[in-house]
Amino acid sequence: MKFISWNVNGFRACLKKGFKDFFYSVDADFFCLQETKMQEGQADFYPEEYHQYFNSAIKKGYSGVAVFAKKEPLSVSRGIDEKHDDEGRVLTLEYEDFFLVCCYTPNSKENLVRLDYRMEFEDDFRGYLVGLKKSKPVILCGDLNVAHKEIDLKNPKTNHKNAGFSDEERAKMTELLASGFTDSFRHFYPDLASVYSWWSYRFNARNNNAGWRIDYFVVSDDIKNKINEAKIYTEILGSDHCPVGLDIF
Repeated sequence: MKFISWNVNGFRACLKKGFKDFFYSVDADFFCLQETKMQEGQADFYPEEYHQYFNSAIKKGYSGVAVFAKKEPLSVSRGIDEKHDDEGRVLTLEYEDFFLVCCYTPNSKENLVRLDYRMEFEDDFRGYLVGLKKSKPVILCGDLNVAHKEIDLKNPKTNHKNAGFSDEERAKMTELLASGFTDSFRHFYPDLASVYSWWSYRFNARNNNAGWRIDYFVVSDDIKNKINEAKIYTEILGSDHCPVGLDIF
């Protein structure tokens, strides 16, 4: 099965920047979006063969996740609990053999003003994933808003303690992986540098490949040996992020 995940930084805007070409050419079984910045029904995109599911933020034009799936799920869950369900950050599809979880992790913001909330979300979300994993394997994808290791961004020294590369955020990613999960890209490419999934719009960052790898497919350890390939589609434009992919089972 082929999975794609992409922070589109506004789905309606991305639809005008070549999204459909990539969507149809890649022909994924599951296509997951983050930062849709819309309410369900506001985008004119209804691909045949796909069921579509959204979890939108209460605040309009903010956050939001979605999944396009060729196979109808057994169940769909939006959010993880009452504390975190207003911002449209988590969408879970249950299938016979696995859970698919699409996540847009909160950004800690400049000067880490939202770090405390981010830490609370991390702990609660990890508990949610561990709970799911007790009943069947988990495939997590999305913009997790953290570059885990120095290899995962162009300028680790100058970005230390910035949002997305603070010690606290990186430690939470370590905790997640230690609780029984595998970073699929590093599973295949433990030492591959200079491959990123997000670039600032400033300073000509994308042309200079001054990027960060903050978009992931993370799988529960019980299925890591079933991963066939993990990809980062660095050539695909349309957002400040590029899509990432997983081929599994």
